[in-house]
Amino acid sequence: MKRSVALIALLLVVGCAGFGKETDQTVNWSAQQLYRDAKENLDSLNYEKAIKQYERLQARFPFGRFALQAEIEVAYAYYKQNDVESTVAATDRFIKLHPENSTVEYAYYLKGLVHFNQDVGVFGKLADQDQSERDPKAARDSFDAFKELSTRFPDSKYTPDALARMKYLVNVLAEHEVKVANYYYRRTAYVAASGRARYALETYPQAPATEEALFIMVKSYDSLGMSELRDDADRVLRKNFPDSEYLKRGLKDQPWWRFWK
Repeated sequence: MKRSVALIALLLVVGCAGFGKETDQTVNWSAQQLYRDAKENLDSLNYEKAIKQYERLQARFPFGRFALQAEIEVAYAYYKQNDVESTVAATDRFIKLHPENSTVEYAYYLKGLVHFNQDVGVFGKLADQDQSERDPKAARDSFDAFKELSTRFPDSKYTPDALARMKYLVNVLAEHEVKVANYYYRRTAYVAASGRARYALETYPQAPATEEALFIMVKSYDSLGMSELRDDADRVLRKNFPDSEYLKRGLKDQPWWRFWK
């Protein structure tokens, strides 16, 4: 009897040890099989499973064309999952390991795109938030990635879209700097105000916000008693924006900034 009880107990232990243990059906798969399955999941929008298969492929077969393709496609899968950190890590790794590969231009584009969507994505639009009032880090990171792409690969099929997004980002970044300059000016921090306005003007010279940047510089220099710098900024403003609203609010035959006190 004791012997039967012991045998049953042993069978239960063995059975429990194997219960719930997941079997990896891909253990004997080739690199091509893993890649095909990952790609099918990617195309079917099953990004989580695609990522797992791409990672298996890279771990088991770190060399070869399938592993190389997996490196960039897993970055795209992370991007579609809105996983900014993993997308950036994957694209940076690809750029570092394969700087001369023809696919590297897409890595730069994807890196810029994930930062761009982070800054001006659907949630920001739904909130109807002024983009220039947001933390500009994502916009700067996006601009830098797109700039690297357009500089290194001017003939890339991704470059026209990157340039269009850069133009938008320039305006956002310039507006952000001018808002900060205006914030400092209203708190009588004239040195800081003129510095941020000058930075916006020098860094983003083609942005619409440069008109206000010049205005803040004139006002700040006037408040600081720096007449020469004030007059220089005034001349630039009059030359580039002859129909400026800031000019219209002053008398034509007198320094217009006197009327903004």
